[in-house]
Amino acid sequence: MDFTFTEEQQAAVEAAKAVFSGVAPDGVPSPALTAGAVAEDLDRPLWAKLADSDLLSLVLGTEHGGAGLGPIALCLVLRESAKVLARVPLLETSAVAMAVERYADAGLSAEILAPVGRGELVLTVGANGRTGHDPAELAVTARREGTDWVLDGLQTGVPWARTADRIAVPAHTGEGRAVLALLPRDQAGLTFADQVSTSGERFAEVQLDDVRITGREVIDAEGAWEWLRDLLTIGTCALALGLGEHVLSMTSEYTGKREQFGFPVATFQAVAVQAADRYIDLRAMEVTLWQAAWRLTSQASGALPVSGDIAVAKIWASDGVRRVVQTAQHLHGGFGADTDYPLHRFHAWAKQIELSLGPAAAHEEALGDLLAAHPLG
Repeated sequence: MDFTFTEEQQAAVEAAKAVFSGVAPDGVPSPALTAGAVAEDLDRPLWAKLADSDLLSLVLGTEHGGAGLGPIALCLVLRESAKVLARVPLLETSAVAMAVERYADAGLSAEILAPVGRGELVLTVGANGRTGHDPAELAVTARREGTDWVLDGLQTGVPWARTADRIAVPAHTGEGRAVLALLPRDQAGLTFADQVSTSGERFAEVQLDDVRITGREVIDAEGAWEWLRDLLTIGTCALALGLGEHVLSMTSEYTGKREQFGFPVATFQAVAVQAADRYIDLRAMEVTLWQAAWRLTSQASGALPVSGDIAVAKIWASDGVRRVVQTAQHLHGGFGADTDYPLHRFHAWAKQIELSLGPAAAHEEALGDLLAAHPLG
């Protein structure tokens, strides 16, 4: 077995490190000190740098000006972005673009993908449904009227909805199928209510009232929304991993310098054991992430469907990122809560990721159902 990344994937990591090296996690007001959103827009200068470095076209096919890499390369770049709390919709834009390329017709792909790669078109997706707990596609209905589609419903917690050019919205039809609509932000019938994420970012509740769009703007291919949903989940696990790795690095550096009784606190057994436990968490998060990303990329058969691997990755990412930041806060002492020090920002982002993934117990239950339905030999 060869577990190394390809030369192209490693080159993407190096390019990402170069772009993100100049990003300061405290470049916007602290979410702990800000009543509303920390900023009105995404980090446009960083978005432009990502485009100039071909990182926005990384996952697109060569016919659309991209490198033709897949979910694993995207996760590698997302991992680096989380280490600096990059305020860009890299996951949402890339994931929706990949779904368009994979499932949409040639006309819609030609219209959307090349501008995405050049940084001219920002995409986002409503994946939380009405409450954040129910399947997102059930929150919106879609019905055909001639060659058009008409959508009604609501999606909550849509990131970058106010600034994205198009919003991907899953919906269910009368036949119970899930379709994916690519809505322009200024589409008639769309209204927005501001929301603020735990990390301080500007989200929105998106209301759809008799939104009419052409058939070419709706992807009704079988499995399109499910594939996009899985990719979004895996990408979020990659963000959790990158954030956790950076937080553990911050903790190691701090405890190596902070002295008590004349010795660095990192030399105390109780401190070392806690840090070692969090290192184990990160390694488990890493191996389960790459297993899920590989299954989604290769569509390789296994004892369980790919949803089983994704459930395992979510279990580790959701619990793991929380444990890492909690231990970091504990080992930093009062310094970890200082708003002049960036650790509290990572804690807020980690909590947002944990909430986005959902509780580990729910994923364990889903995994149990899969094991019951697919007994292992």
